[in-house]
Amino acid sequence: MTRTPQKGGHTLVIDGSEISLQQIVRVARGEAAVEIDTGAEFTAHMEQSRDVLIHALERESPVYGVTTGFGKCCGKRMISEVAEQNGINLIRFHGCGTGAPFDAEETRAAMVCRLACFARGYSGVSMELMQKIAELLNADITPVVPSEGSVGASGDLTPMSYVAAVLMGERQVFYRGRQMPAAEALAGAGISPHRFFPKEPLAIMNGTAMMTGVAAIVLDRAEKIANAATDATALCIHAIGGNSHHYYPAISRAKPHPGQKDAATRIAEVLSSDAPPESFAINGPDTLQDPYSLRCAPQVIGVLTDALEWVRQWLSIEANSANDNPLFDPESGSVLMGGNFYGGHVSFAMDGLKSALASVADMADRQVALMVDANVNRGLPADLVGVEDPEKPFHHGFKAMSISASALAAEALKQTMPAASFSRSTESHNQDKVSMGTIAARDAKRICELAEKTVAICLLAGLQACELRGSLEQRTKLAELVSILREIAPPTIADRPMDTDIDSLSSAIEDSGIFTSAPC
Repeated sequence: MTRTPQKGGHTLVIDGSEISLQQIVRVARGEAAVEIDTGAEFTAHMEQSRDVLIHALERESPVYGVTTGFGKCCGKRMISEVAEQNGINLIRFHGCGTGAPFDAEETRAAMVCRLACFARGYSGVSMELMQKIAELLNADITPVVPSEGSVGASGDLTPMSYVAAVLMGERQVFYRGRQMPAAEALAGAGISPHRFFPKEPLAIMNGTAMMTGVAAIVLDRAEKIANAATDATALCIHAIGGNSHHYYPAISRAKPHPGQKDAATRIAEVLSSDAPPESFAINGPDTLQDPYSLRCAPQVIGVLTDALEWVRQWLSIEANSANDNPLFDPESGSVLMGGNFYGGHVSFAMDGLKSALASVADMADRQVALMVDANVNRGLPADLVGVEDPEKPFHHGFKAMSISASALAAEALKQTMPAASFSRSTESHNQDKVSMGTIAARDAKRICELAEKTVAICLLAGLQACELRGSLEQRTKLAELVSILREIAPPTIADRPMDTDIDSLSSAIEDSGIFTSAPC
């Protein structure tokens, strides 16, 4: 996809200060440019760690991955004169990724994460390398990175080798709306290939940039899914004449999880009315308490909302860390070899988020089932058929839509198996414990896609059901929500395909801004 970087005139300056996940996402989506600070203070900050590396090379000290082999082969020593070729070999032999490529925005997010890592001042890289990565981002040259092949320690070696290869003019990129050789794109943009200084290839590859970049975008999508599911719940409550007392503030004060409170407050705001709650009630023996998919919606959505907070904290620390090996400590002048490339925090965060997202998708599916079933929807037409008699018996409304919602929710639930549980010994038992963080992030992305579609169906069913129920004019914010969503998807009267409606509303959940903050 071709994008126009710098949309809106925003610029992210990489100067060693902490950057937010939202800034990463903004650059990833082409809404901001990247600038590397060239001031004396930041330049000196970056040169300090590089000086440690240079001095180690001059002393002929063993430096992992620079004057040694890689992984289990670290016992192999070489002279510093061949260190440059050693790094190029690292890039080339890791060109073994498989599967569909990451989305362009995911790869761009990973590139920003790597810049943030370098800016910590421990990686020993040159300012020229950072400038070159920024040039690629600003020119919208995106490496084609296969999505399969990372075990998440030592970091994202295979995926990030594709970024490193593009910097020296090898492999493939997306540029100007098509895939092409990197050398062709660099020439077209007037960018010269980078000549790597020793350690730079390893610095690009040996960290958590790809999993963190994907995770940052997942986090952004998950927040919108939570808001969309909350609004869909409000539609469903109105549609079946649900009990608005379930969302009274006193209930959340009694159990003060912030996410629960936020969801209940949002539902109550969408359902607010000058008319008394009793005017929307439907009398019957089963109406005192609504089914759990409605009554417990704040508790279900609240888990996701609260999970987003600690996931955001963990990812922010990860993105702004020196998740590299080896590190060059300017303070002590030491070469430090450790395990900061291990993606355990990202893996656990994504595995946890997967369960919370899938639970919300499951809830949305149950709400659809509630609205289409004439046995429990309190007087709405079976399957929410919108045509009038005598044709009604020959139309099926949302019958198939409810089945699709169940299929989507089931697939989301199936994907919740923790990826971290599948750690296995690799690389001759040197990498004998690995994080699987990139797989966890990819799984979370897939669950986002499934949850968006399930919630989109719930929104469509809720719109139809609310219009069939009527009385929208008494709930101003609900009516406004219906009006906004009806600009995206029309009512369903006679039977018709609704796949484009699902796609349109799924895209609206992800991209439109309707579900970013406060309700309508």
